[in-house]
Amino acid sequence: MAAMAATEAPPGRRVFLNHLDSYCGRSIGQYLSSCVVGATLGSPEEEEEDENGSDVEVPTTSNEEIYEIVGTLSKPGSTNPRFAKETYVVSSREALLSHLLECEIVVYNITEDVHQIEEATWAASALHKKIETFAKQKLFILVSTIMTWGNTKPPDPENPETPLSDEDFRKRKSHPSFMDYINAEKHIAKLGKTNKEKFSTYVVASGHQYGAEEGLFHYFFKMCWLGETPAIPVFGDGNNIIPTIHICDLAAVLQNVADHRPEFQYILAVDTSMHTLEELVKCISKNVGPGKIEKVPKENAFLSKELTQMQLDMLFVNLRMEPTYVKENFNIMWVAEAGLVENIAQIVMEYKQTRGLLPLKVCIHGPPGSGKSTIAEELCKHYKLHYISINEVISEKIADLEKIVAKEPDNVRADGEGEDDVEEEGENIEEAKELLDGIKENMKQNKGRLGDEYLIKVMTDKLMSMPCRNQGYVLDGFPETYAQAMELFKVEDDEEEEEETKGKMPKFNKIIIPDVAVYEDSENRLTVPKIIQKIGEPRNYGLTDEEKEVLERQAAEERLVKEAQEKAEQERKEAEERAERMARWEEWNKQLEEVKRQEQELVEAQSIPLRNYLMKNVMPTLMQGINECCRIRPDDPVNFLAEYLFKNSPDIDWNKR
Repeated sequence: MAAMAATEAPPGRRVFLNHLDSYCGRSIGQYLSSCVVGATLGSPEEEEEDENGSDVEVPTTSNEEIYEIVGTLSKPGSTNPRFAKETYVVSSREALLSHLLECEIVVYNITEDVHQIEEATWAASALHKKIETFAKQKLFILVSTIMTWGNTKPPDPENPETPLSDEDFRKRKSHPSFMDYINAEKHIAKLGKTNKEKFSTYVVASGHQYGAEEGLFHYFFKMCWLGETPAIPVFGDGNNIIPTIHICDLAAVLQNVADHRPEFQYILAVDTSMHTLEELVKCISKNVGPGKIEKVPKENAFLSKELTQMQLDMLFVNLRMEPTYVKENFNIMWVAEAGLVENIAQIVMEYKQTRGLLPLKVCIHGPPGSGKSTIAEELCKHYKLHYISINEVISEKIADLEKIVAKEPDNVRADGEGEDDVEEEGENIEEAKELLDGIKENMKQNKGRLGDEYLIKVMTDKLMSMPCRNQGYVLDGFPETYAQAMELFKVEDDEEEEEETKGKMPKFNKIIIPDVAVYEDSENRLTVPKIIQKIGEPRNYGLTDEEKEVLERQAAEERLVKEAQEKAEQERKEAEERAERMARWEEWNKQLEEVKRQEQELVEAQSIPLRNYLMKNVMPTLMQGINECCRIRPDDPVNFLAEYLFKNSPDIDWNKR
């Protein structure tokens, strides 16, 4: 067991929260870490006055306590959240229990990780066994999901639109895939009934969480943001009602439970909206993506690798729910009480800021043939931006207008699908036809070119489109003149404002005006790496798992090819070296044979005089000595023969000796 301590925080009530690095844990922990203990016990009017009177989130007086957040991480390598006083890497249940006993409030969130259900149940049971050692009351709050109500029938069979409320919790019937959740709810609620003064337990059934970096609906947000599909899918008929809650409002419910410690154990944490899946997806598509939806069979949802079975079950839930207890008993400054659709502008802003998704808008200029189009396309590929060129935008606009004009208002499908889209486009059919005719006539008069009047309109519409507003763009060679730039990027003012701003710097449209302008010269001195270095890191999504797999596969293939090439080159070099060695070996052998031959000839040449000498002077005497040795038969034949040769050799003059 190891504990990692952060900087000392002001004294306050210690709150344990599991998985501080998850979407839910991080958002709830951040929220509670700035909350004054007991702040929700005041009246809503006082709370509102405090909000209006000061922008400071945390108290400055030493008498006020704030909640201290400690807890575990879902991944050991995660960065410690700045709001956490301590984070624990726990090696045993005993070590975890010791940390839980140090906290007044224990919050276990089981909505994100099914494996946390067993740990949460154990934690509540382990604390309950230590109840006699508690000096003061401890709270255990289980953050569960409304999926434990998944198969619950409406409270009024005759009026199916009557919503379910907290009081109906005993009638709840879980979705089949969430039986472990409802069993945990019942077990933990039972533990809190034995001695409430020492150990009180609560179950907060959360609606599907959204806000900040997004939870369940991130699938649709990301698809819209990337802009790779013309329409966002709605699985099934989309008529199922999905209970939701903003992640900060869920945190506020938990704050109220901690402050109020109500008698009622089961609390529905949902907003007041009752939006269908179709309404939610359509809203996200309109405000982040292409603005269109496409209804697809439910079965298609199971083909998506980015949605788990649990997430699919959550998307298909159909429940009307009303947060009666929360509205009547808690003091909540709602972030999005009316739901996602009514607060979509704020939700989108949160999403962009939390995810760091900021558009990058680049304008590239340069003389013909300077390579600006190549650079623009490479920048688009690197930063995942949209490439904007005059000819492509004009062609695209004409095609879109022709598509709208070709449609008739009565071309509505029998099941009503696409009705809103057709109606919206039908209202602009005449306008689209007028614009299309104007563009074609203008191009005819200008020998295929489009005059500034229409060109500015077409380019403005393109730059104001959701994909360009989301990711950004690289504008290739336009505007070409100062007048075009002024018309393209200025804010549309009425006549009175235009009179007032004459002679002053005009206001520019911050949504579409470029962040970066690059001027490429005829010598192509600016290279893409240099431009990227000046612009900085991408502001968009990183690589998807599929893209990473493709890149890893390409890298592996390139590595194999490179290794094969290196191996082939090595083998070629070794073969050349072997051939060279063999050639040198053969040459050396030839030279050696020649040397031996020459030596033999030399030996033979040198041996002729010796042989003649032996034949003339030695051999006759030797033969006589052998014969004499055979006749006499001395005891030592060798010494006899040597003595005989020495005495009888014809080249020895014994008189001189």
